Amino acid sequence: MRMTEELKVGFIGFGNMAGAIAEGLINSGFPAENCYAAAGHFDKLQEKCEKMGGINPMDDASKVVDVSDVIFIAVKPAKIKEVITPLRAQLSLDGKVIVSVVWGYNYDRYFDEEVLVKGTHVICSCPNTPVAINKGIFVVENKHSLSEEEFETVSDLLGKISLVIPAETKLLGISGTVCGCGPAFTDMFIESLSDAAVMYGIPRKTAYQMVSRMIEGTSALQLHSGKHPGEMKDEVCSPGGSTIKGVAALEEHGFRGAVIDAVKAIQG
Repeated sequence: MRMTEELKVGFIGFGNMAGAIAEGLINSGFPAENCYAAAGHFDKLQEKCEKMGGINPMDDASKVVDVSDVIFIAVKPAKIKEVITPLRAQLSLDGKVIVSVVWGYNYDRYFDEEVLVKGTHVICSCPNTPVAINKGIFVVENKHSLSEEEFETVSDLLGKISLVIPAETKLLGISGTVCGCGPAFTDMFIESLSDAAVMYGIPRKTAYQMVSRMIEGTSALQLHSGKHPGEMKDEVCSPGGSTIKGVAALEEHGFRGAVIDAVKAIQG
């Protein structure tokens, strides 16, 4: 394959997730003119592509496949057969590498449902929206049909915008829930803690800055130290102090159980 910076990258479907991936790549220095996108509403697509620095909008998904080396499939699950099946012969051509970010589709499902044809070079993944600022996660399925060179190239490309974590097929769904849905849970926590700060007089904008930076710093500290989160919590909780009182209140209201139940609700 080409060197990473020389790749032509295409997007079939250009909603929030695909847009976040493209934004992250461009922020990392990847040329916007090397990106191509197709989506359902061409007028909106043109406007979005222009705002993102000159991504090439295409009026037909087949044109994206023609010009691209790496193609992200980013359509909604309900649309995948309608949009992708007519392209499957084209997607199977030599030199085409497919990265799926479609919720619920793993490697086997693509072929069991005949969305793609055998021989297509495809890897399935679960990213999250912080890829837009090069702070995301890309969980990639261990089972794929990429060559060693192709996998290395894709890993390098995704590594510009995320931490790339391989996962077994059976863990792809829960990984997507934790990494893909987790930001919404975190946003709710940011909002709630900021509301409490506002209640006690801190301006809302300042409250958001405080809380978001606190979460960013705490996360960075855990990743850097490798400490168990419980140990980090205990280090902040002095005996009889303010923090342990707040922790106890969260426990009384089922904080941990609520988070676990949210994941269970998604997983079914």
